Amino acid sequence: MAESTFDPDVFNAFEHHGWETTNTDAYQEVFGPITSRAIDPLLDAASVRRGSRVLDVATGPGYVAARATERGAVVTAIDLSEQMLAIAVARNPAVKVLKGDAEDLSFPDASFGAVVANFCILHLGRPERAAAEFARVLQPGGSVALTVWNVPEQNPLMAVVVEAARAGGALPSSLPSGPDFYRFASDSEFSGLLNGAGFHRIQVQTLHFKHTVPSTDHLWRGFAEGGVRNRALLMLQSEGVRRQIRSEFDRRLAAFKTGKGYEVPLSVKLASGAKPENR
Repeated sequence: MAESTFDPDVFNAFEHHGWETTNTDAYQEVFGPITSRAIDPLLDAASVRRGSRVLDVATGPGYVAARATERGAVVTAIDLSEQMLAIAVARNPAVKVLKGDAEDLSFPDASFGAVVANFCILHLGRPERAAAEFARVLQPGGSVALTVWNVPEQNPLMAVVVEAARAGGALPSSLPSGPDFYRFASDSEFSGLLNGAGFHRIQVQTLHFKHTVPSTDHLWRGFAEGGVRNRALLMLQSEGVRRQIRSEFDRRLAAFKTGKGYEVPLSVKLASGAKPENR
């Protein structure tokens, strides 16, 4: 996918359509356990505790909302995908779950004590607008915490499909251009995003962990059915090219094979900040 000049409205429409049509079972089985590894550090960074009024942005199936509720927080969760919202509602009967756009929040100023967004910001065409909205709906002194994926060198799993496709010479130009997926893997870019929205006491942490999956078939299903960018990339290939990509995918993951499956290192960037008391 080209990542230079792009139309944020076209990109956002692409992402929205993708999340409405993705296989949610594949997402939950493959990526749910992976993204959930960052939830407790995310909530810790936003000081979410009993009684906190929390906005969970791009809640997806509601994993963050569920964990925050377990901590005793009062949670409102939003997402643009109707099918993800249906899952979040079923999983979290105690949570107020609403359709909502991260770049145009429908809440009054100073509505929440914490705003959290797990792997949301990298799916937005206008991340600066979203960060400004997070600041607007936070109470003075409230906290924000966001996660993104670290650079491909630290995340072989997240880069493997694109790398395999490049090895097959098959990155189609028909995919809509979008922002640099790894822009906020840079500490300066991530802290700059929050600084530009008026936050202070900004910190950027790097989380490292290993995640074990049972087979390459399991991972392939997640990428081929349970996401947006990689799924679209694969759908645009011929059957022959898909077979080439799959072969390269398996070859690249072989380095992580263990007696229990495939143990893949992963790395996440976590940025947090506070809204000044005088705002």
